[in-house]
Amino acid sequence: MSDHRPDRKRSGFKDKTRLAEARERLLGAVEPHDRTEAIPVADADGRALAEEVVAERNVPHYRRVAMDGYAVRARDTFGASDRSPEVLHQGEEMNPQSAVRVHTGSELPDGADSVVMIEQTDEFGDEVEIFDAVAEGENVAPVGEDVSAGQHLYDPGHRLRPSDLGLLTSVGVETVTVRDRPSVAVIPTGEELVQSDPEPGEVVETNGLTVSRYVERWGGEPTYRDVVTDDVDALAAAIERDLSADVVVTTGGSSVGERDLLPEVVADLGEILFHGVALKPGHPVAAGVVAGTPVVMLPGYPVACIINAVQFLRPVLKRVGGLADDSFPTTDARLDRKIRSEPGTRTFARVQVDEEDGERTATPTRASGSGVLSSVALADGWVEVPEGKEGIPEGEMVSVQNWEWSA
Repeated sequence: MSDHRPDRKRSGFKDKTRLAEARERLLGAVEPHDRTEAIPVADADGRALAEEVVAERNVPHYRRVAMDGYAVRARDTFGASDRSPEVLHQGEEMNPQSAVRVHTGSELPDGADSVVMIEQTDEFGDEVEIFDAVAEGENVAPVGEDVSAGQHLYDPGHRLRPSDLGLLTSVGVETVTVRDRPSVAVIPTGEELVQSDPEPGEVVETNGLTVSRYVERWGGEPTYRDVVTDDVDALAAAIERDLSADVVVTTGGSSVGERDLLPEVVADLGEILFHGVALKPGHPVAAGVVAGTPVVMLPGYPVACIINAVQFLRPVLKRVGGLADDSFPTTDARLDRKIRSEPGTRTFARVQVDEEDGERTATPTRASGSGVLSSVALADGWVEVPEGKEGIPEGEMVSVQNWEWSA
């Protein structure tokens, strides 16, 4: 690394690593941690399971009435119709030629085998007219219809959702063993950064805050550090301080300018995996490993920082936390203005999506401009243009990645 540093400082990035290769190098240096804890189901939303989960009881655990109406023996309704209703005696217990009033969710009385919907009956004193014959088991949920005791529910690595918590509670699971959240040290860097009220030449620190919140959304536990100035010793000390974390991520100082010192610092402390990736915006991204801890160096421009956090930090957190690196939800839309891109560079064009008369259109907000944070914050997603494609023409259908809505 040190042999090439002067050339890069003078001439910038001559060779950039392709996105897929850079991600593969980084993920190849990352191993899932093995820390787990047992927690109540109610507290497990968003956590990754560490063990298989099976149902501890049937759902329903009784024969459950599925409709308001009358519990009957199916054979007592044979031949019932609008013109020729069967007349049954209404009672509290099941007997031959009898019917018992029941409600959705209640237990089917002993001796009954089906339910006639209330809409197909008429009540006269102690008698009930049945206008529709039912088959045995009709409008009744049998024991275990939803889930049977011992049924496999979830594999290790599944990230629990609110609906999962409801199912687990219904089948009698009170606690689950989950992976600890990956710990992430977030270190914003740059001597120009301030927390508020910037003077000319100063910039309010937003990257560290933004990345910390994404870390939480992606299943990690961030430690948001104070700003570190552009000084080799200070940067090295900050990284070494946080090597007990699962991942160290820095913002700023990753390019090739005189104050972009982080790749040099990481190279001296450990190993650089890549520096400079063929993506736009945000090619001045780097990653390395120090004492076994991955270090992701995100660019300082806000848009570049976010795009690279999604492309590199998110999959690293998924790998460390034992979660599947699932794809983003997408929206298909017709492009209403051309997207330009450079051959050999993966481009992320921010777009707004509108719908009129049932047809969605995608309008590029800005295809470049690493520092224009509003181009991401006010967009509905982005369109990814592969390296081998020189832009996308107006009128073409595109797949908009709704990355912001994905955990």
